[in-house]
This record gives sequence, structure tokens and C-alpha cells, in this order.
Amino acid sequence: MNTLSRFSFPTTIIYGCGAVGEVPAALAELDITRPLVITDPPLAKTEAFGQLESVLKEAGSAYSLYTEVHPNPLDTDVEGALKKYQAEGCDGIIGIGGGSPLDTAKALAVLASNGGSPADYDVQHGGGGRINSPLPPIVAIPTTAGTGSEVGKCAVITSSSEHRKYLVCHPEMLPKRAILDPELTVSLPPHLTAATGMDALTHNIESLTAPVFHPMCDAIALKGVEFAAHYLERAVKDPSDLEARGHMLLAAMMGAVAFQKDLGAAHSLSHALSAVCGLQHGLANAICLVPVMRYNIEVAKDHYALLAPLFGVDTHGMLPGEAAEAAVDAIRDLNRRIGIPASLKEVNVKEEHFDEIIEKAFLDPCHRTNIRPCNRNNLRDLLEDAWRGR
Repeated sequence: MNTLSRFSFPTTIIYGCGAVGEVPAALAELDITRPLVITDPPLAKTEAFGQLESVLKEAGSAYSLYTEVHPNPLDTDVEGALKKYQAEGCDGIIGIGGGSPLDTAKALAVLASNGGSPADYDVQHGGGGRINSPLPPIVAIPTTAGTGSEVGKCAVITSSSEHRKYLVCHPEMLPKRAILDPELTVSLPPHLTAATGMDALTHNIESLTAPVFHPMCDAIALKGVEFAAHYLERAVKDPSDLEARGHMLLAAMMGAVAFQKDLGAAHSLSHALSAVCGLQHGLANAICLVPVMRYNIEVAKDHYALLAPLFGVDTHGMLPGEAAEAAVDAIRDLNRRIGIPASLKEVNVKEEHFDEIIEKAFLDPCHRTNIRPCNRNNLRDLLEDAWRGR
């Protein structure tokens, strides 16, 4: 109570079926006359992207396109988007898709106003302090319910030369508008709905336990876990369930708001697994979450005990440790029911990559706010547990 804290989450969120129709109004409110629309090649061929283009064309909005974002966005993606942004005379950015296009959009905004390359703004090397000029406004439109990047102040970028992930973060990177339209997510295949949904769940759980004082984020994280617990399986098994799709968008958004507090060891491992093995981020989180929770359980039992009732567990008469174990079991069972592989071995992660994975995981800052401290040996044990499915 003797330490001052500052916290906020100011992005304006437009939520509901048909929300994509509000994009022209959002552009007008932000004085954007020619946005660069950023996405990835598969998304550019979808009905969701077609809906955005139809809305822009019907409104007579001028726009340019950049559709070359990789699944784990590269620094070269951001640089390519910058060339397009400058060549077309753009004055704002629309990111549409999963976390990769949205993160690319936010990193582009940094370069568009501050120059340089993405690596210049790596937070581990003081990059946030180099962001001094106002950024062009961003409108973020998620088509997956996972990263919550639409309300986050960070972008995760992969170095094309060093094959590692790093963070670019600054409050100015927060999108000015987030468009959460459940109808844009219905075409997401079940396996990606499952993986991205577990990413959202991991964000909420790891932020809840991060040892940082932020009571508003704690409350938001618990509600995000509740939504994922109630709606993720429904969204996976019935892609047309708009109620479930909508609540998973909210769970993802809440997770990103909550992890203003920071994250934990599951994210350090998943960032490294994506960089070294190309593993989809949410899938990596889903597989690593249970081993990390078991590692944390003694010091995190009071937090985890709060989760069990959200998964329908009757905790009456249970001690906190028993309720915490029940929560971990419930998450393991949810993974199984929605088709998440039980181990990293099943998704072709090779033991010969362990040294490189551990080195990159240890360099990743997320484990530094894990509720139980981690060293290299701890991370190796966790990786081996996840690899074997323990």
C-alpha cells in the first residue's frame, strides 16, 4: 500500500454482430482519409475480409492494402508495410485478422512516425523510450478470439535474422478503435478456434497470478476465465454459435487488458517454441499451460482456487490446494475435449531443439513475472514436461 500504481485501458471498443459496418464512422472520427489495411494472405481470401472491403467500398472510403504478413510477423513484414504506407500516402492503419496482422499494424505505426527498424524499439533494449512522436491512429479488427492485440499496447515481432521474438511496447500503440464483430470469426476452423481460445485463457490466468498490483486487471482476468470456461468448447463444436463466438472475443479482449500486469512462464516457452519451431502461439500456450500451472501451484493455490468454480467445480469444503488442483485438472480436460494435443512431442517439436528453445525462453521477459521464479533449469523441466505431456 506504500507503492503508487498507474493503470488504464482507454481503447474504444465497438462490439456486436455487424460492428464491422461502423468502420467508416470510426475512420471519420479519427480523421483518417486513406488507411493502409493490413492482413495476411489466407485472411485476404476470406468472407470476413470481403465484408470489410464491401463496407469500405460502399462508404466510398479510399484505402490501400498490404497482405503479406507471416503467421508469426517478421520485422521484414513491418518494413514492407511501411514502404506501402509511405508510397500510398496513408494517414492511418486498419489491422484485420489474428494477432499477427494486428501486431504488424501497431509496429508499423511506430515506424511510420519514429523511423528506424522494429528492432530499434525492442523493450529489452530500452526501445520504448525511443518512441517519442505521436503515432498514426489504428483501427483493429480481430477475426480470431485469442491474442487480444486489439486492446494491447505491445507487438510481438520475430527477428528474421536472429530467429527470436521480441516486444515493441508503448501506450501510444494502443489502437484507437477495436471492432469486435462475432460474425467475422465464424469461418475460423475448429482447431484454430481451440488454439486461439486457449491463448486467451492463458493470458487471463497468467495475468491473474503475475505478482503486480492491479486489482482492476485481476477482476477482468477472472471474468475472462469465466467466459472462456463457459464458451470456448461451444465455439469449437458449433462454429455458428454467435453467442459463444462473441463471448470468446470478449475473453480475448479481457485477457489483453489484464496482461498489463504481465504474463508468465507459459508465454516465455510459447514465444520460443513459435520462433524456433514455428508452432502456432496459442497451441504452444495450450500445451504448456498445465505443466506451468502445476509448477506454480504451491505459491499460486489461492489464485487457482478461484478458477475452479468458473469451470463448474463444486469447491464447497475443499481446501485451497484441493480447489487449485481441481482447476488444473479442469483445464487439462478442456484441452482434451477441444482437441488440443496432449504434448509437444505430438506436434513434432524435436528434442534436438531444446537448447535453443530454452535459451530463447530464458531471454524472453515473460517468465520474470511468473508467480514462482524460473531459472534455465526450471524452464527446461517445464519444456520436458510439456514435451512428454505430463
